[in-house]
Amino acid sequence: MMSKRKLLQLVNENLVNGWDDPRMPTLSAVRRRGYTAESLREFCDKIGVAKRDNLIDISLLEFCVREHLNKISDRRMVVFDPLKVVITNYEEGKSELMPTENNTEGVNAGVRNMPFSRELWIEKDDFMEVPPKKYFRLAPGQMVRLKSGFIIKCDEAIKRQHRQCDGTSLHVFPESRSGSDTSGLHVKGVIHWVSAAHAVPAEIRLYDRLFVTEDMNAIEDDFKNHLNPNSLQVLKKVYAEPELKNAKPGDHYQFLRMGYFCLDSDSSGDKLVFNRTVTLRDSK
Repeated sequence: MMSKRKLLQLVNENLVNGWDDPRMPTLSAVRRRGYTAESLREFCDKIGVAKRDNLIDISLLEFCVREHLNKISDRRMVVFDPLKVVITNYEEGKSELMPTENNTEGVNAGVRNMPFSRELWIEKDDFMEVPPKKYFRLAPGQMVRLKSGFIIKCDEAIKRQHRQCDGTSLHVFPESRSGSDTSGLHVKGVIHWVSAAHAVPAEIRLYDRLFVTEDMNAIEDDFKNHLNPNSLQVLKKVYAEPELKNAKPGDHYQFLRMGYFCLDSDSSGDKLVFNRTVTLRDSK
């Protein structure tokens, strides 16, 4: 907790954007970031009421948020650090729809159709040219399953400038389609993806704790010395599945393998902006 005077100083010195800046320890800020009313009430029930000040670990609040969002958030595929893959044995210009569940934890959450095409975006971290042992994602000569899609095998890395990998060429096993797999192939890795021809650009704001010190009331020097320089990271080259074009401000989503997010009020018809509410698990 911090005094209102110190919070006001942060606003006046433009170190944050205002009372509803998602990094701020205010109700309006955490609500904009995506914290639900139900999770905040659950947190209050857990900590109870005391006659003296207590220091409560913020991970308890984040636990309450994760529990609720896991139940209500539809799953979506979004690629944060894109690497293009080209399926050489898939017809150019062809596309098809891949049914995938909205929320395995929800009741009657239904399914949606994701477009699949010859060129896809995957995460750069899901490919390695020289993988270590027990690396179960994509590598030359190695197979992996696309979530709700096919099994693919990497043929080669595509290099252009500075000998860096700009993409990969691979082939797909048509008989390995999810839900009707007759290929007999077994892979251990599953990765998310987005069709390059149908992807929607988005901006992702990754919020972390505003201060690096847990108990700000115990410090004796200038409180601004304890600001977290990584409290906000903005990713602009992000590709999302087209279903997210229907998102409305305040809608909650779990981006597969990435965390829980909500659409920010800064979004417009041609610009999607998502705030990270909380990570999938406590990394602290």
